[in-house]
Amino acid sequence: MTGVQSVDSVALLPAYLAAGTAVLVLVVDLLVARPRATVAVAALGALGTAAGAILVGAGGERRTFCVGADCSWIFGGRAALIGAVVALLTLAVLGLSAPALRAGPTPVGEYCFLLACSMTGGVVLGAAGDLITLIVALETLTLPLYVLVGLRRGSLASAEAAVTFFVVSVVATTLTLLGAALLYAVTGGLHLDRLGALLAAQPELRDLPLTTAAVTLVVVGLAFKVAAVPFHAWAPATYDGAPLPVAAYLSTASKLGGVVALLAVVQRALPADQTGPVLAVLAVLTMTVGNLVALRQRRTVRLLAWSSVAQAGYILAPLGALAMATGRTGEGQAAAYAAAVAYVVFFVVLELAAFAGVTALRPTGADGGTLDDLRGAARLHPWQGAALGLALIGLAGLPPGLAGLFAKVTVVRALLDSGVTWLALVVAVNSVIGLAYYLRVTATLWAPPATSTAAGGAVAVPLRGVVAVVLAVATVAAVVLGVAPQLVLDLAGR
Repeated sequence: MTGVQSVDSVALLPAYLAAGTAVLVLVVDLLVARPRATVAVAALGALGTAAGAILVGAGGERRTFCVGADCSWIFGGRAALIGAVVALLTLAVLGLSAPALRAGPTPVGEYCFLLACSMTGGVVLGAAGDLITLIVALETLTLPLYVLVGLRRGSLASAEAAVTFFVVSVVATTLTLLGAALLYAVTGGLHLDRLGALLAAQPELRDLPLTTAAVTLVVVGLAFKVAAVPFHAWAPATYDGAPLPVAAYLSTASKLGGVVALLAVVQRALPADQTGPVLAVLAVLTMTVGNLVALRQRRTVRLLAWSSVAQAGYILAPLGALAMATGRTGEGQAAAYAAAVAYVVFFVVLELAAFAGVTALRPTGADGGTLDDLRGAARLHPWQGAALGLALIGLAGLPPGLAGLFAKVTVVRALLDSGVTWLALVVAVNSVIGLAYYLRVTATLWAPPATSTAAGGAVAVPLRGVVAVVLAVATVAAVVLGVAPQLVLDLAGR
């Protein structure tokens, strides 16, 4: 085909490494049949994928699969950041899963293979330059999770969670694909940058009812993926029914994937005057409902799930502000998008630390339990309790959890710079509401043991080396990002 350039294999190296990890895991599991070897291969592959993403991203932006100026693969600083974060999250989840894999009936080869496949989708997602690549990558990230969610054998809650997640995801994907098809019918293009240029150059296309329907369907379909209200009902039940490490992956890597996909289409393809008001309303509803419902939760994972819903509202806020911004410039738009990317990276690090803390304080293979099950946990396990407390304080946006504080400051500053003061005030009010349940859980960790055995309380849990390492690394990462947030902000702005 005229104008087609040669394939840049260096740009594709992170995707090769991720997909190669999935294949190699299957081969090792088949030929060696030693669970530890399989887990080690998956862990090394995830680490290699993260390193490959950083190395390729450090060399500047690389494009391939191009027809003229339109490229389906664009790997720059932001794609490198997303690829590295997804790979490291996969490595961390493998670490959190290690005790359960050793003790339980879970098939290790299949478990590691599914995680590696999901990691491949996340790596590809950050570099997607057209709607088809983006949707396929998002589904590659999500599809393995249907199985992983239902891996708690004999648990009705786990089976229900898997079915709920599957049905909702299928509906969301259908809506997104229908929206993409309608956009193609209107514009004749699928590349994100081309779609944006066509809709900007031809205002009459934006006024078509078909375009409005297409934009709405794409935004709604992707809103399901980030668990934005009113498309959030699947998240609490799914998180609570899944094994703890899988819930951690859902709350971090899966959430990151949904935000990246939504960010890509909003920033590069869809008109801000149509997406902005919708996303602003979704942001307000999501953060408000998430925080208010979290106040009433007694189960640990459900509280973290509703907290995750609320955090999605903070992430959507800068995107929703763009259409209503006064005196908006290209530089201001870039700052708003960078704020959303930076916030989600800060969030996933703190959320991983929170789930790692809960995993460290619960018996092997157990679910998250109730808040009463964590009462006095920090008295029995001081440093694990302190790490979980730091993560919760960070999610609340309070010192010494400076990563969460910088995340919220970045969002509020982007909103104020855009002139959308009312939305900044909504973010501030919701941040105050969130303090109530974050501080309540933190206080529970150091509360005196219950006087009645029926009231529950923390139990002594042996220190599990791999889980402790993941918790320590996540905590250190949260502290480092709090001290040097520019490490993320610089990459997010590229």
